[in-house]
Formats: sequence, C-alpha cells, structure tokens
Amino acid sequence: MGGAIRFMLAAAAMLLVAASGVFAAEETAESFVAAIYAQYKPDAKKQGIRLDSDAQVKKYFEPDLAALIIADNAAAKKNNEVPSLDGDPFVDAQDWKITDVKVAVAHDGADKAMATVNFKNLGKATVVKLQLVKTPLGWRIADITWPGDDGTLRSLYK
Repeated sequence: MGGAIRFMLAAAAMLLVAASGVFAAEETAESFVAAIYAQYKPDAKKQGIRLDSDAQVKKYFEPDLAALIIADNAAAKKNNEVPSLDGDPFVDAQDWKITDVKVAVAHDGADKAMATVNFKNLGKATVVKLQLVKTPLGWRIADITWPGDDGTLRSLYK
C-alpha cells in the first residue's frame, strides 16, 4: 500500500474515533442542570453564573427567552437603568451561600423536562423549577419558576 493511501486511511480512522467521542458524550437534562448548580458550591472556582454577555445568556436559555433577556439588558444599558432581571435567576437572590443542592428531573418526552432544584441559601430552604427544552445546541432553560409570589423569569418580560 502506498504512503498516501495509508495516510488517508489513518486520517479517516482518527476522524471516526473523534466523531464517536462527540456523539457518545451527549449532554443530558440532568447533567445540564447539575453543571449549573456545581458553580454555586462553596468550593467552586467561580461563584455563580454571570449573565453579562450575550454568549453567556445563550449558553443557558432557549433562543426566544435569550432574545428577551438580551434585548432587555441592552435597553437597560442604553437608558442607564437596571435590567428586569436584577438578581441571579438560578438561586432567586442577589446574595447567596448555597448548600444542600438536590436536583430531580422529570422528562416529558425526549425534548422537554422539568427540573426541581432544592437547596439552602444562607440557611433558608428554597425550591426553584427549571422548565427545560432540548435545542439543536443542547438542553436550555425555557423558563424558571421561583418560590412564593416571585413568579417566573419569562413573566419579567411581559
């Protein structure tokens, strides 16, 4: 066999191995939510999730909700105002010390799920519900429901 053919076969084999690794590591709804709340652990390198760039917003929220958040942030900045989302949507607070995180995910078909996240923030028990949808880019949040009368993330933009 010539050197060029061996090289092409080796290159094709490497591509197949690389592609199979990409498909094998598909994110689940559970791993998506777990990755969010791992950033709130006391020993996390960065505490919490900053939603201060369009890319960060798009990383966590489905396209329609992301567009609402991004437009609101831009309007608030232009008008020198505070945006509608004035706090951390994942923990429903401006200040936090999160402990005892427990995540339960109930699937509604292959592309929808509801994650119920229980945790203590500064010692107070809190429950946040994340409505999830699977997009071509992976799992994203379609809405967040906060405890009590705090409403939902999407309702901030109506």
